Amino acid sequence: MIDMVGIGPFVTTALVAATMGSAPMALLAWVVGMSLALVDASVWSELGAKMPEAGGSYAFLRETYGRDTWGRLMAFLFVWQTSFQAPLVVTSGALGFAKYLGFISGPLNPLLSKLVGVALILILVALLYRRIGDVGKISVVLWTCVVATLLWIIGTGIFYGHISQIVSGQHLLGAIGNDAVWAALGIATIPTIYSYLGYYNVCHLGAEVQNPERVIPRSMFVSIFGIGLLYLAMQTAIYSVLPIADVAASPFVVSTLINVVQGPVAAQVVTGLVLIVAVASLFSVLLGYTRIPYAAAKDGLFFRVFAREHPTKHFPHIALLALGALAIVFTMTLELGDAIKAIITMRVFTQFVAQAVGLIILRKRQGSGAMPWRMWLYPLPVLLTIVGWIWIFSSAKPLQQQLGLAAPVIGVVVYLILARRQHTWPFDSSSSSSSSS
Repeated sequence: MIDMVGIGPFVTTALVAATMGSAPMALLAWVVGMSLALVDASVWSELGAKMPEAGGSYAFLRETYGRDTWGRLMAFLFVWQTSFQAPLVVTSGALGFAKYLGFISGPLNPLLSKLVGVALILILVALLYRRIGDVGKISVVLWTCVVATLLWIIGTGIFYGHISQIVSGQHLLGAIGNDAVWAALGIATIPTIYSYLGYYNVCHLGAEVQNPERVIPRSMFVSIFGIGLLYLAMQTAIYSVLPIADVAASPFVVSTLINVVQGPVAAQVVTGLVLIVAVASLFSVLLGYTRIPYAAAKDGLFFRVFAREHPTKHFPHIALLALGALAIVFTMTLELGDAIKAIITMRVFTQFVAQAVGLIILRKRQGSGAMPWRMWLYPLPVLLTIVGWIWIFSSAKPLQQQLGLAAPVIGVVVYLILARRQHTWPFDSSSSSSSSS
């Protein structure tokens, strides 16, 4: 849950408001984002309960498409894009942290803003440089700050807001029949689903989860429902106090909200809590992503150095240090918009759609009885997942779509070069003949 609530909802609220133009339609975009997360979680739950291994999607793609054939390529593509995307996610959060910090400290010049982001990444790496049991204790403390922040915002709406301000907006049923509204809804759902991402982080730690067939699905669905209700309550609180135009124009929506009704001192305090929430999310994100190159390296599908564990604390410290270092490089060289614009489109086909298709293949090969946890109404959630992510992709700008398609294409080329040098599939004649026999 702390992975889901990062700086995302506090900076994407204005984007959604500007795109949708009315409070009811903006709330609808948050509902649609939650709905897509729920159906996608059904796919993750089946795969996570069946294959509770370190690396999450890496293991799912490798096994569903064939460990020694197409699964090698699909797993490599996932690790390939993760090697760039994970540091970019950390970079976007670090730069967003620095942006919100400007509300308290005053505007930061570009260089100082980047140095603040670098300092945050160094602190995160230091916090994670310990055994998993200690990490769990830190997570509980950070989650307390998450709840406190959201409840403060929600309470502000309850005591100072007017629901009539939301109801008097654009009529929802009349807007749904408008094609332009549907196009805007697709665009607005990109930042809302971005704010929900992270519900699957438990799958990346699958090998360290006890009772995975129960814990993994429950973890995701409880997280999505819980965070979804908090998001909707938070958005309702904001729109019950601030006009839609003010929400769309504010770079610090939460700070603006508290400043209007409780004054500048309270606004600075809540901004501090938002910064703590951002740290909590990045903490969880970096923890989960370190397990992906680690799992791939142990399978011989990535650089061997990433398979090393700390000699006494027993966690993948090389992966942590490498991803943290790359995030620092990105933070110093990229702007916030450049870091986040392709995060969603890069993952649509290589991860989300590929996993959904892989689950169908796995079910046909092994049968539904082999699945420790089974979704309701199969295959409807799988089909909705595929359609939903393709809809999200089609709503992105052409440049974002091109970047999303270029990453796996380049990854295929890199994989084929490495496979030819290492004489692995599809250039290993022994594995080819054994698979054909």
